[in-house]
Amino acid sequence: MADKFSRMTDKHQDFIRRQHIFFTGSAAPAGRVNISPRPMDVFRIIGPNTVSYLDYIGSGNETSAHLRQSSRLTMMFCAFEGPPRIMRLYGTGHDHPVGSAGYDTLLADHYDNQAPRNARKILLLDIDLVQTSCGYGVPLFDYIGERKILENWADNRSDAELLAYQNEKSTHSIDGFDTGYTAKDIE
Repeated sequence: MADKFSRMTDKHQDFIRRQHIFFTGSAAPAGRVNISPRPMDVFRIIGPNTVSYLDYIGSGNETSAHLRQSSRLTMMFCAFEGPPRIMRLYGTGHDHPVGSAGYDTLLADHYDNQAPRNARKILLLDIDLVQTSCGYGVPLFDYIGERKILENWADNRSDAELLAYQNEKSTHSIDGFDTGYTAKDIE
């Protein structure tokens, strides 16, 4: 029931644009596997083999730690409404922290130079495999709306508080792997 493609077709891109959430999966050679939900408003299709998402300061930074050790990254989309479908994008992930040339270029080219105060990085995925499968086991859900809790949380913090939080939560993975981030990255 699974089909494989070397790039995203127009049909794949249309499927992605209709979703409300996607998941990223990453792992270092040792330690825990990380799977994180992401909102679609940060996701961009750059081309048939390239996508990105704008990442925010959060309670961890597992993907960055994993990418420093292994560039493998998977993004998964599930149809929670309409016809059943799962799509995975496999490839090589690239971390572009706030203040880097890559971040500035991606922000200008794909995000209208707009990012919230709690932006941490733009993650780019170079896709080498697109896989679709039936999705028959994915339940149906009604989409109600986005949560604004993370955005409100950041808006209620000073720049110094955001720096301190990032220093506390974003510099190492739960397995102790270095993420490459320090407070200077968001100054």
